[in-house]
Amino acid sequence: MGRRSRKRGGDGAATAPAPRRPTPPPPPAERPRGTVAARAPRPGRERPRAPWHPFPLVELCVLIGLVLLVWGLVRGDGEGGRLMLVSGMALASLGGLDTALREHFSGFASHALLIAAVPAVLVAGVLFFAGVPWIAVPVAGALTLAAAFAALRRAFRRRG
Repeated sequence: MGRRSRKRGGDGAATAPAPRRPTPPPPPAERPRGTVAARAPRPGRERPRAPWHPFPLVELCVLIGLVLLVWGLVRGDGEGGRLMLVSGMALASLGGLDTALREHFSGFASHALLIAAVPAVLVAGVLFFAGVPWIAVPVAGALTLAAAFAALRRAFRRRG
C-alpha cells in the first residue's frame, strides 16, 4: 500500500493531494542591444559557404598546420623545427581566419575582435623588427586594435 492511499488525519477521511499545476514560464524579458543574445547568430540563418565549398580547403589547412606544429615540436630547437612551428601556426591561423572573415562580412556572426587582432599583430611585429623604442610597440598595437575593432564592428552592424 502506498503513502497516498493511507488515511490521514484523525477524522478517518482520505485526503487527496492538491493537483499540481505547471507554472507558466516567465515572459521573455526585453534584452538591450549588445547583450549575448543579440550577438548570437539568428536562428534559421545558415553559415556562409566558401567559394571552394565541396573541397575542404580550410580543414586541410588546419590539419597540415597541426601536423607541422607537432613535427616542429618533435624536431626540436633546430632551424627546421622553428620553421615548421612558425609554418604550422600560420597555416592553422589562416584556416580559422578564413572562417571568421566569411562569417563576419556576411553578417552571420561578429568576429570583430579576432579580425582586428591581425593588423594589430602585424603593426607590432613590424615596429619590433624595425627597432623602435619598446613602449611604442604595445601602444601602437593597442591603438591599431582599437581602430580596427571599431571599424569592423560598424561594418558588421551594417550587414546584420
